[in-house]
Amino acid sequence: MRYLHTMVRVKNLNESLDFYCHKLGLMESHRIESEEGRFSLIYLYAPNDSEQAQKSESPLIELTYNWDSENYDSGPNFGHLAFEVDDIYASCQFLIEQDVIINRPPRDGYMAFIKSPDNISIELLQKGAKLPHQEPWISMKNKGNW
Repeated sequence: MRYLHTMVRVKNLNESLDFYCHKLGLMESHRIESEEGRFSLIYLYAPNDSEQAQKSESPLIELTYNWDSENYDSGPNFGHLAFEVDDIYASCQFLIEQDVIINRPPRDGYMAFIKSPDNISIELLQKGAKLPHQEPWISMKNKGNW
C-alpha cells in the first residue's frame, strides 16, 4: 500500500491556490478539468518532493473545486494537514506578512498551526531539532482554534 493524496474541497479556487501555492509554497503537479462533471481537481506537492512528484511517487494534496456553488464545513473526523519546514520562525513570519493568521504560534520552536481559506487546519513542524525559544513567538497567544 502507498499513500497517494489527501482531498480537500475548496469554495474559491483562486483564493485556495493563492494560499497553498503562493503562501505555503506548494507546487502544482497536474490538474483535471471535467466539463461534464463540472469540477476541477488540482494536485499539489511540496517543493522538497519535486523529484518524487515528477515520477508520480510523492504524496499530493488534491484540491477539489466544484463549479456549482456548494458550502463546506470541516467535520470533526478531519484532523489537519502537516508540513515540515526548514525554519519554523521564518515560515511563520512570512505567513504573517501574507496576512495569514497564526492560530497556534511556534512558542516551543517546533510546532505552529494555521488555517486555509476553507478552514482546514495546517500544522507546521520544524525540521530536525526544536529551535531555541525566541520572541515574539514565546509571548504570542493562540488565536481561534486549530
